[in-house]
Amino acid sequence: MLEAPSAIRRRGSRRAVAVIAGVAILVVLTVLSVLVGSRPIDPAVVWAAVTRPDATNDAHLVVTELRLPRTALAIVVGAALGVAGAIMQALTRNPLAEPGILGVNAGAAAAVATGIAVTGGAFGTLGLFGFSFAGAAVAALAVAALGGIFRRGADPVRLTLAGVAFGVTLSAYTQTLLINFPSVFDTFRHWAVGSVQGRGGELVLPAVAIIVPAIVLAALLGRSLNAVAMGQDVARSVGANPRSVLGVGAVLVVLLAGAATAVAGPIGFVGLTAPLAVRLLVGPDYRWIVPLSALFAAVLVLGADIIGRVLLPPAELETSIVTAIIGAPVFIALARRRRLMRL
Repeated sequence: MLEAPSAIRRRGSRRAVAVIAGVAILVVLTVLSVLVGSRPIDPAVVWAAVTRPDATNDAHLVVTELRLPRTALAIVVGAALGVAGAIMQALTRNPLAEPGILGVNAGAAAAVATGIAVTGGAFGTLGLFGFSFAGAAVAALAVAALGGIFRRGADPVRLTLAGVAFGVTLSAYTQTLLINFPSVFDTFRHWAVGSVQGRGGELVLPAVAIIVPAIVLAALLGRSLNAVAMGQDVARSVGANPRSVLGVGAVLVVLLAGAATAVAGPIGFVGLTAPLAVRLLVGPDYRWIVPLSALFAAVLVLGADIIGRVLLPPAELETSIVTAIIGAPVFIALARRRRLMRL
């Protein structure tokens, strides 16, 4: 049934408002992220640090070496988790799905724990990124194979079950390492807490180089995600190849969630809450859900990072804790709404 012109206009208005509001909030939070912290910095000093950095000025160094990279990482990590969640919800046709359903987080954690056990934790920040990303990729490929994505007739339910089972297995392996090697636990816990605090600026370019192209590809996949989200038979009837879409979508989830987890550790609720909120605002069209999920998730992670800095000064509350505090009640409220059953 075709929508009435008035309904189309209302939906278009909501989308415009969502885009404008999301961009405006993100700009404000970006400015605040550079200004506030355990040591507030005057806006004039921030501007001078950005336009005429002075390596001998402590405030300039805080801005250029700590807060700007931290802000950039919060934005790209949030955007990656939001888009990864949107893709997973489309592929599994489950509005409550999350990236972890493919075993990405469990694979990253297992690889990091193994890397620490083998090298004693002496592989550095970029080495941590490499171990985490490789573990996420291997886990997702294994889940894809177990779920039958490379065979004709693969379906999202089988993929979901394979992801959950493999994730539990990897988590048990990681816990075994942590129990038997205390040195692994001591190093692992600093990464596993889930935060952009203390992450080196050298991670910004690798993260952007992986995440931004993957988000662009995911946005281009929006029409195909719409088809797959309606079921494989419907997808085939409109000319989409469900197997190809599942394969490409799974690769994108690996790139996005794997890179985000490598940089910031496991941060929960972002991939669940942001796409779900966007869907309730703008409807079930993934051509809009994917880019707006990136925007709203970036707002969520950056806002959580700022709250964590100012809530308990001079100490900081980790980003993953704040996203759980914010995201859990929102997610529960959204999940209880009757409209969710119609998405």
